[in-house]
Parts: sequence; structure tokens; C-alpha cells
Amino acid sequence: MAGPILRFEGVAMRYGRAPEVLKDIGFELSPGSFHFVTGASGAGKSSLLKLIYLAERPSRGRIELFSRDVDAVAPADRPFLRRRIGVVFQEFRLLEHLSAFDNCALPLRIAGQKPESYRGDIAELLGWVGLKGRMHALPATLSGGEKQRLAIARAVVARPDILLADEPTGNVDDALALRILRLFVELNRLGTTVLIASHDEDLVARSGQPVFHLENGRLTAFGRGGGR
Repeated sequence: MAGPILRFEGVAMRYGRAPEVLKDIGFELSPGSFHFVTGASGAGKSSLLKLIYLAERPSRGRIELFSRDVDAVAPADRPFLRRRIGVVFQEFRLLEHLSAFDNCALPLRIAGQKPESYRGDIAELLGWVGLKGRMHALPATLSGGEKQRLAIARAVVARPDILLADEPTGNVDDALALRILRLFVELNRLGTTVLIASHDEDLVARSGQPVFHLENGRLTAFGRGGGR
């Protein structure tokens, strides 16, 4: 893409008639960029991600995604845009009746790929996130950290154009958090635009990546992690 992959212009958002949780947000992401968005609980990080993956609509302002005004996208076309976005949710959203392998493979199955074309890739990815011995386990038997890693594997398996992650290291130890960060960095090197919402100040500092900071629903600062 010649221009930004994502652009916010004067965007605000509220839930129902409640006060705005996001106010006059303006920023853009270039293709292949990597950013963190930081802020205290309630600052609006999750709401910002919801706007990007089309789970919510802004109350005012303009959002362009893949050079398209999202308000002008027909309902029938929205699922196709969503398929270009990988999302790691805080609540995981795993399908309880599917194994770890099948949960991870779900985006590829939806895209119409045949199992023989991705079986080896899924096994390798699950091994990379530490789930090699849990491929056939159901989500109910996984720990919180294992569910987190499975959710990350599912989000990145299709190599999305944009990867959004909402507190992706919230249930893992420091060593695994760094390993997950390296996975995101590697995916970014392959061309995926990455935006991670996190309050893990140490992880952000270690990353050395650009940072947006949200405070009381507003973008108040633009900086960079320390790259320790």
C-alpha cells in the first residue's frame, strides 16, 4: 500500500449514552509498522482496538482501514476486511469443543485451505509457543497461560495484514512474555503491521518500538520503548 494501512481522524467513541471513552483520536499506521499503545486500566485501549477490528463504530470522526472509509463499507464486505486482521483477545474466545490444533487452524479452515496444506505449519507454530505436547487437548484442560499462547497462535497463523493484541502477555511469566514478543517481531519482519495494547512497562521498554499513550480517552504522548 502506498498510504497508511490505518488512519484515525478526530475519532470519538461512546457506549450507548455514556460519556465518550475515546475523544478526538488521531493517528496513522504505516504498512509493516510496529507500535504499542499503553495506558492505565480504563484509558480506552481495548475500545481503540475494537474500532480497528470493526467490532464497534465511532460516534464521530473518520476511520480508514486498508484505504477504505469503514463507514462506507457494506455489511457484506466487512467479514472480508476482518479476515485481514488477526486479534488476540483478553478473554481468548477459544471454541471449547475443538482441540488446540483445530482452534489454531480455524482461520485457515474458514479461508478454505485443506488440512494437508497446513498440518505441519500448525504443529510447528504450536511447538514454538510451547504447546507441542498439548495439540490434541481441549481448552477446558489448558491453563490460563496455555490458553493465552493458543489464542496468539490462532491470531498469527494466517499471517494477517494487521495483528492486534490486547494484553497478550497478561497470563505468562517474563521469559515467555519475551518469547511472545519475539514472535510478534518476527511476524512484523514478514510484513504484518502490529499494534499491541499493554500495561507491561518492562516489555514495552525492552521492545524499543514506538509507543502511543492513552490517558482518559485521549492520545497524550508518542514515544518509544527503551530497547533494553
